[in-house]
Amino acid sequence: MIPIEPSEITPEHTYRTRRQFFRDMGTLALGSLLVAACGTLPSGREEPTTAVATAMPGMTPAPFPPLQGAADELGTPLTPFESVANYNNFYEFTTQKKGVTELARGFATSPWTVEVGGLAGKPRTFDIDELLRYPQEERIYRLRCVETWSMVIPWVGFPLARLLKEVEPLPQAKYVRFETLLDPEKLPGQKSGQFRWPYVEGLRLDEAMNDLTLMATGLYGKALPPQNGAPLRLVVPWKYGFKSIKSVVRIDLVEDQPVSLWEAYAPQEYGFYANVNPDVPHRRWSQATEQRIGESGRIPTLLFNGYADEVAGMYQPADRPEWYY
Repeated sequence: MIPIEPSEITPEHTYRTRRQFFRDMGTLALGSLLVAACGTLPSGREEPTTAVATAMPGMTPAPFPPLQGAADELGTPLTPFESVANYNNFYEFTTQKKGVTELARGFATSPWTVEVGGLAGKPRTFDIDELLRYPQEERIYRLRCVETWSMVIPWVGFPLARLLKEVEPLPQAKYVRFETLLDPEKLPGQKSGQFRWPYVEGLRLDEAMNDLTLMATGLYGKALPPQNGAPLRLVVPWKYGFKSIKSVVRIDLVEDQPVSLWEAYAPQEYGFYANVNPDVPHRRWSQATEQRIGESGRIPTLLFNGYADEVAGMYQPADRPEWYY
């Protein structure tokens, strides 16, 4: 196998915005309209605003909400769009970060369908335009790559939980398995025998249903660029970026824990959980600090990438190392 340098090992991902749902808005014929609002966090910080775009079934896809925020809830400014769009990992195209944009140019994302099934009461195949009719929200999330670089990204998308509820998970479903497009002609990196293609990732069902877990359709108020995982990608902000699989075509509810691409490639270095923890080093480097792209110097890495209030309860007791790698 081709050796990989520590600086060339994983995907990107993001930054975060918390929000709460106002439900029971009763006057809408199709039920609850998701509306963003401001609240107070346990720490006393105010919730960032979340923009929402909606559309009714049968209508054209909802417009992407315009960019609203300028920083995350910790006050960290957004990573410039140029950096987000031109510095990332997408091994289906190339292992070189700065070569992805050119190779992905012209990548066709329409027509595009996503098959959602497995242990589901109502499995079905969704057209991407159908998914774009879901309320589209801006979520500003921190992205922490396992390679120790990071970004702050204003994603646009919808909660994965909404999609999963629509197919009605069966009681025996314990995990969610994700799969990206397999097409070596469109994705030349898949011609390499270095990895077990297609790219596969997985979450526990409770992780997938967590309110922070996002299916992203855009960023910076626009549709996802091809190099960032168009037309649909997963974003799990408390995990290292390689968990956030790009260009998803299949989602299955399953009983057994899926084996991800990176776990299959190097299980001693890339485990199933991949939760951000500065106290658990990678086998070849420390995870205690990170380099924010576009900024000088290194900053301390936060436990669960700063989302511990929302997710730490899923991993008690929190000292089990397998819950981080």
